[in-house]
Order: sequence, then structure tokens, then C-alpha cells
Amino acid sequence: MRKLMTIAAIGLALTISAQAQFNYVTNDGTITITGYTGPGGNVTIPDIINELPVTSIGTNAFYHCTTLAGVTIPNSVTNVGSGAFSLCFGLTSITIPSRITTIADATCYDCFSLTNVIIPDSVTSIGANAFNFCTTLAGVTIPNSVRNIGGWAFGGCVRLTGVMIPDSVTNIGDGAFWGCALTSVTIPDSVTAIGTRAFDSLSLAEITVDEHNSVYSDIRGVLFDKSQILLVQFPGAIGGNYTIPDSVKTIGDYAFNGSWGLTSAKIGTNVTSIGNSAFDNCGNLTNVTIGSNVTSIGGGAFSACTALTNLTIPDSVITIGGAAFVTSGLINITIGSNVTSIGGDAFYNCQSLTNVTIPDSVTGIGDAAFEKCISLTSVTIGKGVSTIPALAFASCSSLADITMGNNVTNIGANAFQLCWNLTSATIPNLVVTIGSLAFEDCAKLTSVTIPNSVTAVGHLAFGDCSSLTNLIIGTGVKNIEHDTFYNCLSLRTVTIPDSVTNIDQNAFWNCGSLTGVYFKGNAPSAVSPLFSGDDNVTVYYLPGTTGWDTEFVGLAPVLWNPEVQTSGASFGVRTNRFGFNVTGTTNIPIVVEASTSLASPSWTALQSCTLTNGSFYFSDPAWTNYPNRFYRIRSP
Repeated sequence: MRKLMTIAAIGLALTISAQAQFNYVTNDGTITITGYTGPGGNVTIPDIINELPVTSIGTNAFYHCTTLAGVTIPNSVTNVGSGAFSLCFGLTSITIPSRITTIADATCYDCFSLTNVIIPDSVTSIGANAFNFCTTLAGVTIPNSVRNIGGWAFGGCVRLTGVMIPDSVTNIGDGAFWGCALTSVTIPDSVTAIGTRAFDSLSLAEITVDEHNSVYSDIRGVLFDKSQILLVQFPGAIGGNYTIPDSVKTIGDYAFNGSWGLTSAKIGTNVTSIGNSAFDNCGNLTNVTIGSNVTSIGGGAFSACTALTNLTIPDSVITIGGAAFVTSGLINITIGSNVTSIGGDAFYNCQSLTNVTIPDSVTGIGDAAFEKCISLTSVTIGKGVSTIPALAFASCSSLADITMGNNVTNIGANAFQLCWNLTSATIPNLVVTIGSLAFEDCAKLTSVTIPNSVTAVGHLAFGDCSSLTNLIIGTGVKNIEHDTFYNCLSLRTVTIPDSVTNIDQNAFWNCGSLTGVYFKGNAPSAVSPLFSGDDNVTVYYLPGTTGWDTEFVGLAPVLWNPEVQTSGASFGVRTNRFGFNVTGTTNIPIVVEASTSLASPSWTALQSCTLTNGSFYFSDPAWTNYPNRFYRIRSP
């Protein structure tokens, strides 16, 4: 009797010890397991704890339990929460009890050691990502009870070679068998909904649809809707040339995605829409003919088509979606004359593309549309475009020539940043804003005229333009932001219009060649330091302006007041030349210019000089060569 009691006590102690490895809560007389603290290995979940039945495994209860090798769930359990065994990398087997009706979302997500799964006949739904990325899962039987297979349920199960879809299934979610090693799939007549990328796989050679299915059909192994107006899925293992049947009007989203064997595609004249990512990652696709009735090219439609070098977009196309040709191999692209919008990232990282003409029909370009097109040398932007968006041509390191349409009103942030070979940029006269870093690090840009229409120039807009020598700031600019012209090493002089009321710190930082800054108006508010690293700079101001009687950001302002003396013997013709004296503040620099007309003047610089001792005599021996000759004095 004493020995039996000892054995019973040991058994009770072991049970209590096993139960202590679980965290749990009590709900209406039942137990829900909420966590596991044990050593791992093969674990059997108890059916009773504290004399109450264990009926549920909570959400994320065993999440990331990397030491778990096997798990047996008792028949008392009727519910397993989402993510219950997610990221259990060492889990090789799991026993699912016969009272479970739903395998929850992400139940065994990323359990990449799981080799086989037996799904009981009680299950009617397999949730989204239930076995996603179970990369060693080689065998699974879907019972006749299952009606729904959720999105990405078996996605990434790269060793899953065969699956029979039972007649009970009505819905197959997006990417349900994406990346699996399936070579063929048969769709029963019960299926009424198939999501995008449901069978996206390089190994898939054939999709067969039961002839009694009311929603879907197949033609030579390719999946269509019943009327064959929509091309749903092209098996990834089919190669060579493919002509889309004449009945098709829409190429579905991801229809040809990842079809590496596809080399040529002919899109017929009845097709009106190419879906999102329709030909994404077709790495050997060299030739595409787009039919003359296509009106829209979806986002990512030809993304990563690295062998596609030439393409003509017909005049029927109205919209090009975002990332439509991202990282493609395009060298030449002809954009049809009726395209109105080009989506963001549309041609991002097309490293072989050499030139682009955006037709006048285009009114909108998305952010980063041509960013990192490193071989792009020339761009013409049509007159329909009003905004050059952020990052539109950023890092186009070969871009030397840019022609902007006259209706551009806004140049976005980073629009031409890191365009190292851009030598000149004519900013249209309707531009109102130039965004931050718009031309930052355009190292070969030598000349910039900011038109009078511009009211705002963002910080760093022309920063690190180390070759910039000629800068004109328009009369509409009110604020020069911080670091706007930082590290413009070749900039020697700059004129600040009287519209400018504020200059932020380091606006001209490290402009080592800067010698003169000429202010046309009253002293603006300024944040020091303003000219750090500009060791030879002098600030000049005009007569009649105010605020210059004290130091300006640590510098003593100098009055710039040259005046032509029109009286006395020095003025007029002397020894076959015309001349005059210019007087003003000692040592101020001036430039004398001439023009033959005041009605439509074209001024030519004749001489640059300094008013040594406050005076300089100018003479023009060539004055007799012109019927009229007008002169003016300006700052350098």
C-alpha cells in the first residue's frame, strides 16, 4: 500500500511538473494555453489542467519557440489561435486534433523544419499564411471537408510537389501555393474564386480546369475565366513565344509573373488592360508587342524584365502605372502620344535607358519615375507637365541635357540630385518652387538662372554644385534657406534681389571662391554663420537701402555706388574713342557693358575693373563700329 502511494505521488508530481511548463488562463470552466516555458523537444499538451479541460491554444502561444521539435495537441482542443506555432524553426511534426474546424492564420508560419502535415476531416478552412514558408514541407493532404484555402496558406513551400484540391474547395486565396514545386494543378468544378498568384511557380507546367466549372477554364494549360476574356495565370514553366488569344481583353494581375521561360509575348488588339505586375520578373522576355487597344499598363507590369531592351507603347495607352518598368533592361522606349500619367518609380533603375521624350499629353509624373537611370543622357519633358516630382531624375549620373516644358511650375525635392554630368538647366519662367536638394551635387552645373516667378528655393537646392560660376537669383525669392548654395566652390559673385528678407545659416557655406555678395535691398535678417569658409568674401549694399550701418553676420558692409561722370573733359570722344570717368567707393569692383539697343537690349561685358582710389577712366575704341552704343555699369 505504501509503495503504491509512492508511485501515485511520483506520477502526480510529474503531471504537475509538466503542467508548470505552460502559461494558461481559465475561461468559463475551460483552459486556454497562452504560453510555453518548458525546455522544448517533443511536447504533449495536456488535456486537463487543474481538473479543467484544455480547449484552446491562444494566439502566439508557442511563438518563436525555437527548441520545440514536435507537438501533440489533445482532442479536447477545439481552437488554435493565429500564430500559435509561428517561427518554431525546429518543429518537425504537429498532430492536429479531429475537433479543429479552422487552421488559423499563420499557425505554422515559417516553421521551416516541418516535413509533413495531416489535416483532419473536421477542418473546413485553412487560414492565410497557415504553413507559409514551411520550406521542407513535402507532403500534405487536403481533406474533402475544406472549403477555403487562405492567401499564402502554402506559399513558399518549395518542396511541396503535389497537392490534390478536393471538390469541396470553393475559394483559393492570393498566393496560396506561390513558390511551391507543383508541376500540375487540377481545379475542380467547385472552385469559384482564385486569388492572384495562387499558383505562381517556376515549376508549374499545366493548369487544368474541370469542364463543369462555371467560373474558370483553361486553354492548353493556361488558366482563364470561363468566357476567356480574362487571362488569370500563365504557368511559370511554359517557355518560348506566346500569343494571347483573341478573346482576351484583360491580362490579370501577376498573370505571367516569374515566367522565366517566356521569351516573346504578343498582346492582341482586343486587350485593353495589362494588370499589375502582369509580366513582373520575366527575366528572359526579350520581345513584347502591345496591341493598339491597350489603354492601361498596370503598376509593376514589366518590372525586372531585364532582357527587354526595346518597347513601343502605343498611342492607345493613357496610363503607365507605378514601377511599371522598374529595373527592366530597357535601352529605348517610345511613349505613346496619349499617355497622361506616368506612375512613381515607373522607370526606376532602368540602367541601360539612354534617352526619354515625355509627350505633351502627359500631365503627371510620379515620384522617382526615372531615378537611377544611370545611362540616361537626354530628357525632354513635354508642355503638359506642371510638376517635376521628388526624385524624378535623381542619380541619373549620365544626364547631360534636360529640356523642361514651359508649363512646369514646380521642381520637387531631389528632382535632379546627383546628376553629376548635368552642365546646364534652364528653369522655365512659370516655376514657383524649387524643392530641397533639387540640384544637389550636380557637380558639372555651371550656370543657373532662377526666374522671377520663383518664390521658394528649398534647402540644399544647389548644394555641392562645385562648378557653378554663374548664378542669377530672381526677384520673387523671399527666403534663402540653410545650405542652399553650400560647397559651390567655383561661385565668385552673387546678387541678392531686394525681395529676399531672410537668409538662413550656412546658405553660402564653403563657397571658397566667393568674393562679392551684392544686396539690392535693405539688409535681410540672417542667421550666422552664413559665409563659413568664404575667407575672401565682401558684402556690398546700394545707396538708399537701410540696415547696413552695423556688421552683417560678422562682416563690415561696403557701399557699392559707382557713378558715371557725364560732365568735364573726360566725358565724350577723345582721340578716336569714347570714354568717361566712373567714381565711387574705393576699390569696389565694377563691370562696364554695352548694347546697341535699349528697346531690346543685349548687353556685352566690355571691361571689368576696380575703382582704385575711388575712380576709373573707361574708354571704348570700337564705338564708331556701331550706329548706336549704350553703356551701363553693373556688379561682377
